[in-house]
Amino acid sequence: MKKLYKLLPLLITPLLLGIAPISHSQEYPSRPISIVVPFAAGGPTDAVARLLAVPMTKYLGQTMVVENTLGAGGTIAANRVAKSPKDGYMVLFHHIGISTAPSLYSKLPYDTLNDFEYIGQVISAPMTLIGRKNLPANNFKELLAYIQQNKDKVTLANAGPGAVSQLCGMLFTSQLGIPLTQIPYKGTGPAITDILGGQVDLLCDQTTNTLTYIKADKVKLFGTTTLQRLSSLPDVPTLNEQGLKGFQVVAWHGMYASKGTPQPVLDKLNAALKYALADPDVRTRLRELNVEIAKPEDITPASLKHLVETEVKKWAPIIKASGSYIE
Repeated sequence: MKKLYKLLPLLITPLLLGIAPISHSQEYPSRPISIVVPFAAGGPTDAVARLLAVPMTKYLGQTMVVENTLGAGGTIAANRVAKSPKDGYMVLFHHIGISTAPSLYSKLPYDTLNDFEYIGQVISAPMTLIGRKNLPANNFKELLAYIQQNKDKVTLANAGPGAVSQLCGMLFTSQLGIPLTQIPYKGTGPAITDILGGQVDLLCDQTTNTLTYIKADKVKLFGTTTLQRLSSLPDVPTLNEQGLKGFQVVAWHGMYASKGTPQPVLDKLNAALKYALADPDVRTRLRELNVEIAKPEDITPASLKHLVETEVKKWAPIIKASGSYIE
């Protein structure tokens, strides 16, 4: 019997060690979780984050709080999450800009490919190429002719460094082989205001921002940036089918945690994200925002990781050729 008592600690300890990770994952979360959004409240990324926060809160049993951390094209927010404790209480909700920052910024305080854990893809927003209402061109063929004749005068607006509209403009000028004058604004709102007012010629931006003005016939629409036509604009040809072969720019979004976050915690966050994207009310609201919801097989860490790696490689040469570096 004395020998058995001596063996008990040796038998119990491994059991306790085996139980510990499971117990840890069951305790998470025990307090509110922050969703860090790199852009201003009221914008499309912020709107989606707030939609997700409600069902994710329900699934996890703790409040998901959206925190808007602005500046430097989203890199301040990304760095904040990268440097946060590895416990799953702060996640990043970012768009395609996370994959272009390594090429846009000469010095990043974090490593895009190695400082994050991937949770899953969320949504993607297609883009549209629009122009001022009084632009002489009425279709894409006429626009190309107009640009050729006025290449030193044509202006292309964007929402600032790192914005998807800037990336779309880069790809557009790259494929045209014509360096149009790009006009950066402090956000999409001011850029659209000047398109509506006729102060700038062109803007390539998300349907979440442009569709209202397109349907109200306040701007001219020259094409969409997806490889297939949009269900919301079925009669509008893509830029790809109008001659810019392979032209594709989509404002995809994903969710991330800091590198080293325990796998059971990441699994719970992924499950909560899938739960949120399956919610009927969320899906209805997202469709009203004119965005595409990620397919179930893409709401995974592996899918998001592959997407980020692919996009980093895609945009690096385009950004380098444009000379758009930010110190």
